[in-house]
Amino acid sequence: MLPSSLAPPRKRWRWLLAVALALVVIAVLAAYLVFFGSNSFPESPTEVFFVSRGQSFHTIVDSLERQGIIRNRTMFEIVARVYGGAERIQVGKYGFESGISNADLFLTLRSGRGNQLIVVTIPEGYRARAQARLFARTVDADTARYMRLVRDSAFARELGLESGTLEGYLLPDSYGLYWEQDEKDILRRQVSLFKTFFTDTLVIRAKELGWTVHQAVTFASIVEGEAVLDEERPVIAGVYHNRLRLGMRLEADPTIQYILPDGPRRVLYADLRMDNPYNTYRYTGLPPGPVNNPGRSSILASLYPSAHGYLFFVANGKGGHWFSRNYSEHQQFVRKYRRERARRWEQAKGPNPG
Repeated sequence: MLPSSLAPPRKRWRWLLAVALALVVIAVLAAYLVFFGSNSFPESPTEVFFVSRGQSFHTIVDSLERQGIIRNRTMFEIVARVYGGAERIQVGKYGFESGISNADLFLTLRSGRGNQLIVVTIPEGYRARAQARLFARTVDADTARYMRLVRDSAFARELGLESGTLEGYLLPDSYGLYWEQDEKDILRRQVSLFKTFFTDTLVIRAKELGWTVHQAVTFASIVEGEAVLDEERPVIAGVYHNRLRLGMRLEADPTIQYILPDGPRRVLYADLRMDNPYNTYRYTGLPPGPVNNPGRSSILASLYPSAHGYLFFVANGKGGHWFSRNYSEHQQFVRKYRRERARRWEQAKGPNPG
């Protein structure tokens, strides 16, 4: 038999072609494995992954590898180099299902198409700083920047508000936000929702009461700070309307809480002597601005209060209040509340072990 080097040219070319085809098949299979092979998560069918502002591609790959989302970082980096745009990875929260390929994973991160909305629910009556902390926990917002913008009078004017602060106009609601969404965008959303709610009809109603929108929101924030039960909001609003009409001081604890440096806490008699324009125990009329961000129910109750003759109210220890028309009756309820509070405190202590 002739050696291969002396084999007929046709046979030699067939052998070379077979080798070439085999190499092509191997290369295709390898490329398919690199680009479209599955990344399986043995411990969970879905992995949540976060990309933060300023994160480099290298640290993103580190995180993907550490979470077990990619099975081989070199393969993933090859995919990124072939597709390009590693510097354009989008900030966000992503949910990747087990079996996702490197190609789908990279393209999802580059385009941001898998960026998940995070629903953040703001409770009624939350002050701006409490909202800032909540946004920090849920969407990694920068609390310092959020608060700087809240207090930025130029930004308030840009949003169409005459107040020097956004406090009071950050309407409590459920917001669909993205991970590390810009703080300006969040605040714009909140103020826009407030303005959508506070329609021309409500503006006219505020004028009928002799108020600007700012004064209406300020009043509503006090009602929000006092009310627990929805059905009592118009009643509490009616009490404060009556006191304003008679020239009485509002004597509203939420305005004291607003100026406490170590609040919120139980209001003490010494706190009532603080010389501050927000102290409605010392100054008549409304304070300079809102003391929290009231919800829709408190705003509506403030503009459409219940008509009654109540001038005082005190907590009944069950979430509601006792209302009274004169100071003597009010003092009776105050003593009743204190007796109830003392009784509950004794019960909480339990039996004397001695």
